[in-house]
Amino acid sequence: MNNKNHVAGGWQHTHNFASVSDAGERNTRYVLYLTVVTMITEIVAGTVYGSMALLADGWHMGTHAAAFMITLFAYHYARKHANNPAFSFGTGKVSVLGGFTSAIALGLVALIMLVESVMRVFNPHQIQFNEAIMVAIIGLTVNVISVFLLKDHHTHDHSHGHSHSHTAEDTHEHTQTHDHNLKAAYFHVLADALTSILAIGALLLGKLYGLNWLDPVMGIVGSVIITRWAWQLLKQTAPILLDTSIENDYKQDIVQAIELGTQDTISDIHVWRISGDHYAAELAIVTPEPKEAAFYKNKLSQFTRLNHLTIEVNTSNRAEYSA
Repeated sequence: MNNKNHVAGGWQHTHNFASVSDAGERNTRYVLYLTVVTMITEIVAGTVYGSMALLADGWHMGTHAAAFMITLFAYHYARKHANNPAFSFGTGKVSVLGGFTSAIALGLVALIMLVESVMRVFNPHQIQFNEAIMVAIIGLTVNVISVFLLKDHHTHDHSHGHSHSHTAEDTHEHTQTHDHNLKAAYFHVLADALTSILAIGALLLGKLYGLNWLDPVMGIVGSVIITRWAWQLLKQTAPILLDTSIENDYKQDIVQAIELGTQDTISDIHVWRISGDHYAAELAIVTPEPKEAAFYKNKLSQFTRLNHLTIEVNTSNRAEYSA
């Protein structure tokens, strides 16, 4: 039995397709610390000074702190279970799930902002301009620092968790990975920064020119923009979680590579994402002249987006082809 396992070992696939950015995870943790400290400071100050603006922004920061905790948990879970056989294709989708969950949280924040802003349009509140501007400036400062901490790693993440060998073309193709988990954290701090900028502008105009209605209107504008970001992230992550296929043109190129000039026929083909950047493929080939699976894998070596390939070869009756 042990000898069989030893022989099979050389033919086994690895399934570690998790994209975990150590630098991104570290900087997300820094952003979480900044957010929690700011949140506690604003809630305490709001309670002591009786400022609803401080209290509201403090609890608003709390929703983003929860989102960053989701991001960090996803990184930890993906790393911890990267080689756990309980996951058929590894933990590559944990980052995607983290991004999807954070996108929902981002959408809820936008909805709360929208409801509160609309209510204030029809039922204006007295605004303590000086305190509110101070809160917005503090929030903007923290958010700008957070944006810069996450920006470079969100846009240029070079970390890969898989151990397949790649050609030079493959390495180039995967230079920029899709860490949806980190992208969600980046969108959260970007949303907060946008909210602070809009608030500062509206509050200054309200204080100087009495345009108090601008405050809730800017809240509505901000909620619409944040909703768009959340929807964009949902559209990117949901298809991956639902195992949607690769582009049809790419699949047709795979079929052509196998069938062109041969009697081989692909009777079944499935190509789907197993992480933000990696694809798995299953092909069933029918042929009167069957060859080893390695022969067909070699024919598909140019398709560098296929990171996990399973091929089934079925022998057909030659008479079926001449009929």
